[in-house]
Amino acid sequence: MALKLETIGIPHLPDSLPVHVALFRNVQNSAFLRQQLLAGNAEFEYALIDASLVLSRAHALAAIFRAMNDYMNNRLKSHNVHSEIVFSFNPTNNIAESFRKLGIADSTKDLLVVKVSVTPEITHDSVAAHLESSVEGTSVSFDDLTLSEISDINKIKKLYKLGALPSPTAKSDASQPYPDDAKRRLEQSMLGAIALRGS
Repeated sequence: MALKLETIGIPHLPDSLPVHVALFRNVQNSAFLRQQLLAGNAEFEYALIDASLVLSRAHALAAIFRAMNDYMNNRLKSHNVHSEIVFSFNPTNNIAESFRKLGIADSTKDLLVVKVSVTPEITHDSVAAHLESSVEGTSVSFDDLTLSEISDINKIKKLYKLGALPSPTAKSDASQPYPDDAKRRLEQSMLGAIALRGS
């Protein structure tokens, strides 16, 4: 199956900083990928996020925007823009907790991979080639329908301390993974937590 790598221009940020995003299921070599990160292997400088904690495309793009905005304004709290993306998913200011709860673990099966073109050498083709040779998993579309199949609503609500909100789990029909209103309320609360963290 061909790699489904999407290159995205983030609104309000320079076109010279495109973001490359890929979503994988059934990843078999998470322990290896995590070890490359821990070893500081520059070839594996990505944001590697446990996709079960990503509710939607908007949720992911909000965290990416937050990190890139901090990168552009020299406000990074972590090592680089990629670690900052993982940190930006966390509603608290605890960096170590961000990596422990949201980053790749040895047991991660569903993985969101993000790479920012911080140098001209980082292109869609170079990222695609590296991911195809490095990630042992099934490439799937980075869209809300796919994410709804992956998202663990209970884990997400616990992470964001949103237990009082209704869970968007009851299916209204086959084409809707869960009721729009419940998902929208959960998503808005999460986006607010990302935007307001540390302010």
